[in-house]
Order: sequence, then C-alpha cells, then structure tokens
Amino acid sequence: MSRLIAIDIDDRGLPAPSAEVDQERKVAVFDLLEDNAFSIPRAAEFPGPYRLALGVKDGRLVFGVATEAGDKVAEFHLSMGPFRQVVKDYFQICESYFEAVKKLPPSQIETIDMARRGVHNDAAEMLLERLDGKVETDFATARRLFTLICVLHIRG
Repeated sequence: MSRLIAIDIDDRGLPAPSAEVDQERKVAVFDLLEDNAFSIPRAAEFPGPYRLALGVKDGRLVFGVATEAGDKVAEFHLSMGPFRQVVKDYFQICESYFEAVKKLPPSQIETIDMARRGVHNDAAEMLLERLDGKVETDFATARRLFTLICVLHIRG
C-alpha cells in the first residue's frame, strides 16, 4: 500500500487557530506523515505516494487526493453529521482526562485514558467504514486521520 507524503489543512472559513491549536495541528500532521498507509482504488493508475488536502466545506469533510507532483487524483466529501457526536464525545473525555491528570490517582487516570482510547478507536472504525470504496487504509492511519478531523474542530 502506498502512503501520504504531505498533508495540507484547508482552514479557510474557520476561526484563526490559537498558538496551542496550531501546535496540535502540526503534531497531528507530523504523526500521520511519520506512519501511514494510504491508497486509492485506482492505485494501478495512480500508485502514489499521495498528497492529501483536508478541509471542511459547507459542513462536509473534504478529502482532496493528489499525486506527489500535485496532479489531482480524487476528491470526495463526507458528511460531518456522523462525526459530530463522536468528536464531541472525544473532546469531553479528553477534557476529563486532562483534569484527572491534575488531581486523580494513576488508577483513575488509566480508566479515563482507556475510555478515551475506546472512543478514538470507535471513531477510527467509523471513519474506515465511511472511507470504504474511496480510500484504502489501515486502522492506525484511520486513527490518525480522525485526530486531524478533531483538530479541524478545535476552536482557538
């Protein structure tokens, strides 16, 4: 399977990110580029590696896939509706986790962290289902892509 070599986040129309949010975006992109598996169904015609443009337009998640040279290969849109609740749940459990780290014993922090990972895993599974037929990827890459989807929703 091929891979992503570049990710551009189109944040036009979104509030300008704070320094912390901008750093979160950079870390999420770095993590995804470090380790990913990504190809399109027409991989024989366009074998990759690929550049990914990720953004939100008219309430839809937009994936733009291009060759290494920048030639457009595919573009598809996913409804944000199915992701809204899981993103909200993920943010809430992350907030609980960060609060717990400040004042709870390790055993309770571990329990919250396991729940956080569970929500993240469920979201990755949902993303894999939504990408079926559009992109071929693995679970770890879907988890990292979900992180980027979350980063697109963080308000500065």
